[in-house]
Amino acid sequence: MDIMGTLTTLGFLGLFLTFYAIYVKNKSDEDKKYRPWCEINKHISCLKAFRSDYFDRFYLPNTVWGLIYYGTIIMISYRYAHYIFYVSIPACMYTLYLMYISYFKEKNFCIVCSLAYILNFLLLFLGWYIELL
Repeated sequence: MDIMGTLTTLGFLGLFLTFYAIYVKNKSDEDKKYRPWCEINKHISCLKAFRSDYFDRFYLPNTVWGLIYYGTIIMISYRYAHYIFYVSIPACMYTLYLMYISYFKEKNFCIVCSLAYILNFLLLFLGWYIELL
């Protein structure tokens, strides 16, 4: 698989994580007894992250920002891949903010969120690599 295919795959993986987060949030709103696989204990909890006051920032829920970001990555990965680095910089800055909130302020480890954080930094790194080519 070439680097453009890798970018597209990572974009689709990000969309999958985002849609899963939407599903878990909506399902837990409907059924208060719902426990997804990512709900381990009070310190390893995706529901704690998704129900947090910090979930809705900058006028939109984090999942909407995820859909916008990963959708953009997929759309530009083949024709305009050299822009991925620049698109990923603000995404990773926001990721650092969310990591701080989750790990230090709320003292919570969200598996789904952490996978998205890793994915965002991988996309930044690959974007930087493309810029160097």
